[in-house]
Amino acid sequence: MSEISALWQAALSAETEWLEELCQDDGYTGFPVPGMPDAAWVLHAMYEHEQGHGTVSHHQDRQAALASGSVEPVVFAGIDFDATPGLITTGGGLGWAEHPGAGWQRLRWAELARRVGEPVVAEGLLPSYRSAPDGRTSDGSWPTGIEPPTEGSLDRESWNRLVAILLEHSPSGPDTRTLAYYNPLLMGSVDVSNRHVLTGRLGDAQALSDAADPDFSPSNLWPQDRSWAVWTDYDLWGTKVAGPPTLIDALVADTDIEAVRLPWAA
Repeated sequence: MSEISALWQAALSAETEWLEELCQDDGYTGFPVPGMPDAAWVLHAMYEHEQGHGTVSHHQDRQAALASGSVEPVVFAGIDFDATPGLITTGGGLGWAEHPGAGWQRLRWAELARRVGEPVVAEGLLPSYRSAPDGRTSDGSWPTGIEPPTEGSLDRESWNRLVAILLEHSPSGPDTRTLAYYNPLLMGSVDVSNRHVLTGRLGDAQALSDAADPDFSPSNLWPQDRSWAVWTDYDLWGTKVAGPPTLIDALVADTDIEAVRLPWAA
């Protein structure tokens, strides 16, 4: 992360000890912060093509590309994942996502929920591919006309808007001293004892999304006074923001970001 070292400096692993104690968790996929005292979930963005979602799935498209030789199989540790029985290419991915460009528009979870007659997030579950409104095709994949959310990271649109709202509810605005924790999985490690923590100004949070490595938003973000905390788990399609009711009310009421209160996951 040398390209942002001038704005975000390495901090001690000990900065996360309060999160470990609060969450009773080692932070391997991110620290699951509780409501402090309130919380809402920012739903990671999905996008739909203006011409409709079509009938071809991401899995069918992937299989056709493999058959034509236009893409190579995904092989890791000698395992060909594309040839693994039952493994479906859903179209979702990991890390930062952004607007796909011309011809695409934001598809809100609430809109998809209305179409398919399901809740925005299935009761009792956290936001993920298991609990999102089911827009999948019959083969279990998503249609190529829909780009589903990515796991483990906010999309850049939601990140930028979230930071803007956090700035309005932080003790020193853009000068608020802030810490960012990246879980071991994002850093290509399994060692939870060597925690990757950065510190910088909240007003310089854009630099975190501009960084090429890791290609994820922070697993946790919080100000030095701990008045709020953000949690993005490696396995989820949503990001939890915990803090005072005024902050959470602003998130839920905002028209750019899509945020919901989940009483069972407060």
